[in-house]
Amino acid sequence: MNAHEIDYEIYGEEMQYVEIELDPQEAVVAEAGSFMMMDTDIKMDTIFGDGSNQDSGVLGKLFSAGKRLLTGESLFMTAFLNVGQGKKQVSFASPYPGKILPIDLSEKNGKFICQKDAFLCAAKGVSVGIEFSKRLGRGLFGGEGFIMQKLEGDGMAFVHAGGTMAKKELAPGEVLKVDTGCIVGFSQTVDYNIEFVGGIKNTVFGGEGLFFATLRGPGTIYIQSLPFSRLAGRVLASVPRGGKDKGEGSLLGGLGDIVMGDNKF
Repeated sequence: MNAHEIDYEIYGEEMQYVEIELDPQEAVVAEAGSFMMMDTDIKMDTIFGDGSNQDSGVLGKLFSAGKRLLTGESLFMTAFLNVGQGKKQVSFASPYPGKILPIDLSEKNGKFICQKDAFLCAAKGVSVGIEFSKRLGRGLFGGEGFIMQKLEGDGMAFVHAGGTMAKKELAPGEVLKVDTGCIVGFSQTVDYNIEFVGGIKNTVFGGEGLFFATLRGPGTIYIQSLPFSRLAGRVLASVPRGGKDKGEGSLLGGLGDIVMGDNKF
């Protein structure tokens, strides 16, 4: 498998985007909705699956696209091909505040495992599949970490992490316990499982869920401080119910919004 060799640069701090430079006839594939801007002479095309097996016939294309349904993603991805004569740029933006992580799969022995919604874009030729769990605990209690994506190939791929990202290098046998939603991805040498928190007080009053992930080295792990589900949960918790809102802590409530100029549309 030989993916297209692409150059890139990441811009921004909290709301990042990656600008990818394409030589003539080079292409990049991306999740629908991540596109930001592009130069002229870049052709955009919607494809089944990830584009890594476009020459494998109809069944191969359907199988590639079908794998994406299991991760909750669209059947289609978008390919951006440079059909011009010189170098051209195309940019993709992160979906919410966080960091974009570049992954060189040739340095990861051809495989990297990540959260099902972390993938942003990759050089054409990189395969985006699913990592099936062989352990019952993962399947029943893994939550967000139940179905992981696997990125395979020898090119560049880009994944997104919410909030601040931490990188941990685990020695052989070293174990790190992580909230399942906070996992961004890890190298294929890391062993991954789900463990019960334990304890009546922790289970009933802990507020952190009943299970967490145990990651055993050797290998590299990337962890995010703000998984999207946590962000969405906080937003939903603050949505007004029954026609009333929290008034941002003001004693005046809705009247305070009018007085202070917080006019809602």
